[in-house]
Amino acid sequence: MPQKLLGITYRDHISNEELRNRTRQAIGPHEDLSTTVKRRKLKWYGHVTRSSWLAKTILQGTVQGGRRRGRQKKRCEDNIPEWTGMILGAATRKAERREEWRELVARLSVAPQRSTKTTG
Repeated sequence: MPQKLLGITYRDHISNEELRNRTRQAIGPHEDLSTTVKRRKLKWYGHVTRSSWLAKTILQGTVQGGRRRGRQKKRCEDNIPEWTGMILGAATRKAERREEWRELVARLSVAPQRSTKTTG
Protein backbone atom coordinates (compact mmCIF):
# COMPACT_ATOMS: atom_id res chain seq x y z
CA MET A 1 0.00 0.00 0.00
CA PRO A 2 1.94 2.99 -1.22
CA GLN A 3 -0.67 5.35 0.25
CA LYS A 4 0.38 4.49 3.81
CA LEU A 5 4.06 4.81 2.96
CA LEU A 6 3.54 8.23 1.43
CA GLY A 7 1.12 9.44 4.12
CA ILE A 8 -1.81 9.82 1.71
CA THR A 9 -5.36 9.31 2.96
CA TYR A 10 -8.51 8.65 0.97
CA ARG A 11 -9.55 12.24 1.67
CA ASP A 12 -6.66 13.57 -0.44
CA HIS A 13 -8.45 12.58 -3.68
CA ILE A 14 -5.46 12.02 -5.93
CA SER A 15 -5.55 10.03 -9.14
CA ASN A 16 -3.94 6.60 -9.54
CA GLU A 17 -1.49 8.09 -12.02
CA GLU A 18 -0.42 10.71 -9.49
CA LEU A 19 -0.02 7.98 -6.86
CA ARG A 20 2.18 5.97 -9.25
CA ASN A 21 4.30 9.07 -9.97
CA ARG A 22 4.78 9.81 -6.28
CA THR A 23 5.64 6.17 -5.57
CA ARG A 24 8.14 6.11 -8.43
CA GLN A 25 9.77 9.28 -7.07
CA ALA A 26 9.92 7.86 -3.54
CA ILE A 27 11.34 4.40 -4.31
CA GLY A 28 12.87 4.85 -7.75
CA PRO A 29 12.56 2.52 -10.73
CA HIS A 30 11.23 -0.92 -9.87
CA GLU A 31 10.22 -4.15 -11.55
CA ASP A 32 6.56 -4.91 -12.28
CA LEU A 33 4.99 -7.58 -10.11
CA SER A 34 4.24 -9.78 -13.13
CA THR A 35 7.89 -9.62 -14.21
CA THR A 36 9.03 -10.59 -10.71
CA VAL A 37 6.62 -13.55 -10.61
CA LYS A 38 7.69 -14.70 -14.07
CA ARG A 39 11.40 -14.52 -13.18
CA ARG A 40 10.93 -16.38 -9.90
CA LYS A 41 8.78 -19.11 -11.46
CA LEU A 42 11.35 -19.68 -14.21
CA LYS A 43 14.19 -19.83 -11.68
CA TRP A 44 12.23 -22.28 -9.52
CA TYR A 45 11.38 -24.46 -12.52
CA GLY A 46 15.07 -24.73 -13.42
CA HIS A 47 16.00 -25.48 -9.81
CA VAL A 48 13.42 -28.25 -9.49
CA THR A 49 14.26 -29.69 -12.92
CA ARG A 50 17.90 -30.15 -11.91
CA SER A 51 16.92 -31.89 -8.68
CA SER A 52 15.80 -35.42 -7.93
CA TRP A 53 13.38 -34.73 -5.09
CA LEU A 54 9.71 -35.22 -4.66
CA ALA A 55 9.02 -31.73 -6.05
CA LYS A 56 10.36 -32.82 -9.45
CA THR A 57 8.17 -35.92 -9.43
CA ILE A 58 5.14 -33.82 -8.59
CA LEU A 59 5.95 -31.13 -11.17
CA GLN A 60 6.69 -33.48 -14.05
CA GLY A 61 4.65 -36.51 -13.03
CA THR A 62 1.04 -37.35 -13.59
CA VAL A 63 -1.71 -38.30 -11.20
CA GLN A 64 -3.97 -41.26 -11.86
CA GLY A 65 -7.56 -40.53 -12.70
CA GLY A 66 -9.33 -37.98 -14.82
CA ARG A 67 -9.73 -34.28 -14.55
CA ARG A 68 -12.95 -32.42 -13.96
CA ARG A 69 -15.19 -31.19 -16.71
CA GLY A 70 -14.82 -27.73 -18.15
CA ARG A 71 -11.84 -25.58 -18.90
CA GLN A 72 -8.72 -26.97 -17.28
CA LYS A 73 -6.76 -24.87 -14.83
CA LYS A 74 -3.34 -23.71 -15.93
CA ARG A 75 -0.46 -25.66 -14.46
CA CYS A 76 2.93 -24.22 -13.64
CA GLU A 77 4.51 -25.99 -16.58
CA ASP A 78 1.94 -24.52 -18.98
CA ASN A 79 3.62 -21.12 -18.51
CA ILE A 80 7.12 -22.36 -19.41
CA PRO A 81 6.55 -22.85 -23.17
CA GLU A 82 4.49 -19.65 -23.30
CA TRP A 83 7.24 -17.55 -21.70
CA THR A 84 10.29 -19.18 -23.29
CA GLY A 85 8.88 -19.81 -26.77
CA MET A 86 10.23 -23.38 -26.59
CA ILE A 87 8.39 -26.67 -26.38
CA LEU A 88 8.35 -28.08 -22.86
CA GLY A 89 10.86 -30.87 -23.61
CA ALA A 90 13.42 -28.43 -25.02
CA ALA A 91 12.91 -26.05 -22.11
CA THR A 92 13.40 -28.92 -19.65
CA ARG A 93 16.66 -29.96 -21.33
CA LYS A 94 17.88 -26.37 -21.25
CA ALA A 95 16.90 -26.06 -17.56
CA GLU A 96 19.16 -29.02 -16.79
CA ARG A 97 22.13 -26.89 -17.90
CA ARG A 98 22.26 -24.26 -15.17
CA GLU A 99 24.26 -21.53 -16.93
CA GLU A 100 22.17 -21.66 -20.11
CA TRP A 101 18.96 -21.55 -18.07
CA ARG A 102 20.21 -18.57 -16.04
CA GLU A 103 21.03 -16.68 -19.23
CA LEU A 104 17.59 -17.44 -20.64
CA VAL A 105 15.82 -16.33 -17.45
CA ALA A 106 17.85 -13.12 -17.31
CA ARG A 107 17.03 -12.35 -20.94
CA LEU A 108 13.31 -13.07 -20.50
CA SER A 109 12.95 -11.21 -17.20
CA VAL A 110 13.75 -7.76 -18.48
CA ALA A 111 10.87 -5.55 -17.44
CA PRO A 112 9.21 -3.75 -20.33
CA GLN A 113 9.59 0.01 -20.12
CA ARG A 114 6.38 1.88 -19.42
CA SER A 115 5.57 4.80 -21.60
CA THR A 116 5.37 8.01 -19.65
CA LYS A 117 2.50 10.32 -20.46
CA THR A 118 3.33 13.98 -20.68
CA THR A 119 0.70 16.60 -20.22
CA GLY A 120 1.11 20.00 -21.63
